Amino acid sequence: MFFDFCCTAVTEESTIVPMNSWPATIEEAASLREDLALKIRISPTGRSFRTVAAVDMAYCGNSAVAAAALYDLESLVCLEEKVEIAEVHFPYIPGYLFFREGPVVVEALGKLSQPPDLLLIDGHGIAHPKKAGFASLLGALLDIPSIGCAKSRLVGRYEEPGPGKGDWSPLIYRKEMVGAVVRSRNGTKPVFVSPGHLITLDEAVAIVLRCTPKFRVAEPLRKADALAGKTAKLLRQIDKPPFASDVQEL
Repeated sequence: MFFDFCCTAVTEESTIVPMNSWPATIEEAASLREDLALKIRISPTGRSFRTVAAVDMAYCGNSAVAAAALYDLESLVCLEEKVEIAEVHFPYIPGYLFFREGPVVVEALGKLSQPPDLLLIDGHGIAHPKKAGFASLLGALLDIPSIGCAKSRLVGRYEEPGPGKGDWSPLIYRKEMVGAVVRSRNGTKPVFVSPGHLITLDEAVAIVLRCTPKFRVAEPLRKADALAGKTAKLLRQIDKPPFASDVQEL
């Protein structure tokens, strides 16, 4: 199972955090973020991308729901869906969302029967004040190429891209191109794409467009978002939210 990979595999480029050892304080989180940031690489991997896993989150009270959807990149067929439900302990602190949601996301990915070749995150990669957004930190943690694809800008300036699907303009932050403002559908608001880890900006834009055949948001992200939302809604209808030990599939 990919669960074993997430929890125990260690390579020269990865920093796998045991599930019971995630940072409990902002000082610990800052230290881990610095360690992970040093591992982030924006470069081609030479790997072939056959599958992509998208993850998204929803909440029911203090319970977090992480949904992972694994897709075949060529056919855009959903191969597998998994959900993890857990109580969150790290507080909401701007700039530290990864340490609040990361443990649940990693557990959801760990339920997949195979490791994805690529991660697609509803968030940012290096288009971040620290150049280490959620997509970058998760990619560095698991040593998997990752892409951030967000619906709104976090940092940087840009000129509006052309109106047609595939048009894009550079996202510039501190005189560096950290992402692309991409028109993923004719006449709609653009999405903000940034490389997270082990991938180039051009590759990231091409993959996001490949995953967006019809709507503004990439299909794997739409699936993960819908699954997380559906599960959270179901939890609200019961008295006591179940956790991972109580529920296998919802």
